[in-house]
Amino acid sequence: MSSDFSYETLLVTLDGAVAVVRLNRPEKRNALSVKMIGELTDVARDLKTRTDIHAIVLAGSDQIFSAGADLTDPDRQGETKRTLLERRQRVLVGPDMCDAWEALEQVTIAAVEGPCLGGGVALVAACDFRIAGEGASFRLPEVALGINMSWHSLPRLVAIMGVAKAKRFAIFCEDACAAHDKAWGLADEVAPKGGAFSEAMAWAVKVAALPPVPVRMSKEAINRIALAGAASTIHMDRDQFLLTAGSEDFAEGVLAFLEKRDPTFKGN
Repeated sequence: MSSDFSYETLLVTLDGAVAVVRLNRPEKRNALSVKMIGELTDVARDLKTRTDIHAIVLAGSDQIFSAGADLTDPDRQGETKRTLLERRQRVLVGPDMCDAWEALEQVTIAAVEGPCLGGGVALVAACDFRIAGEGASFRLPEVALGINMSWHSLPRLVAIMGVAKAKRFAIFCEDACAAHDKAWGLADEVAPKGGAFSEAMAWAVKVAALPPVPVRMSKEAINRIALAGAASTIHMDRDQFLLTAGSEDFAEGVLAFLEKRDPTFKGN
């Protein structure tokens, strides 16, 4: 494989007509820092212009895909001191990243090993396919912490899983294993543990051998059909996040998580 890209938090390589993007913050369990989110957005926008690349594989490590948003990131500190306009602009980074991955004309395949949490789920939901290794798990912890699931992910999860299953997944905040999610539609294939990347590459090679123009047109048409109504409502999720992130319930949810106890929510 050759590399035509240089990023601090990503490893990007090319293998013929297939690009491989790996999350590379092992010391933070691939948690999504503001820097990594920005680089994931940039690499998607860069790859979109490449007519020599027909498939993209997105992967974490063999132990974990991503621990979700990095709440310890120094770039996230001091939010309460910013104006509402500034905070409203800053919370667009996550949705913009996921939108950039969804907007890719090439077929995107996520290879998931180990836990995939919160923002990691939002990211892989923006991909076309998800290959999960045995033992992989997906979870959205947001509601249990007192905030909404945002990043424009709910319409995608509804399109992938269906209404009732998306509600169960988002509201109950339970771990879902790879085999379970295949039945629900979140995982398109379950590979042996450690084999998600190899299987994702096999799918990518299959895509790369197809005529690229009708593949791209088919992807765009299907996405537009599946998400036709999303734009009319999903613009609200950043304001919902700002509302819930400033609530007493969110503060209680985070504190209870850190103190390893059950939270007491009051609707404040």
